[in-house]
Amino acid sequence: MGSRMALLYQIQEEIRLRTDEIVSAHGSWPCRKGCDDCCRHLASVPRITQAEWLLIASALDALPDDAAECVRQRIRDSAGKSRPVVCPLLDSDSGACLVYDARPLACRAYGFYAERREVLGCSRIESISEQSTEVVWGNHMALEERTSSLGPTVELSEWLV
Repeated sequence: MGSRMALLYQIQEEIRLRTDEIVSAHGSWPCRKGCDDCCRHLASVPRITQAEWLLIASALDALPDDAAECVRQRIRDSAGKSRPVVCPLLDSDSGACLVYDARPLACRAYGFYAERREVLGCSRIESISEQSTEVVWGNHMALEERTSSLGPTVELSEWLV
């Protein structure tokens, strides 16, 4: 698992570099800590690797016991839900991710990566992509390929079974 964790950290850093570059070039970029639009309207329950789960589980363990158990129950309750899904890791009152520093790769990349010619993001990101041709988007297919090196992805709730 050690090599997979090292690869996960490497991928996280690559995503951070891409997102930092985009945000620094476009100061009004909407995707940042505190924006929760996509978290409230997911197409499906997050699918993550075991390495990602280990970080999330550790972050949950660092929460107060009652808060951690509440999130674990929301994760269990999210099993098989269909769109739109509210992310079970979201504190819906504050709009903050409860495990922000351990959030999945897909969450880190959303709004900054494109698949072929389709930008993956909310309507604000789609609008930016139509109006701003100088954005250098991350390559979603390359990210998916790198992520597959971490092992299979399963629905978030399956890690609690």
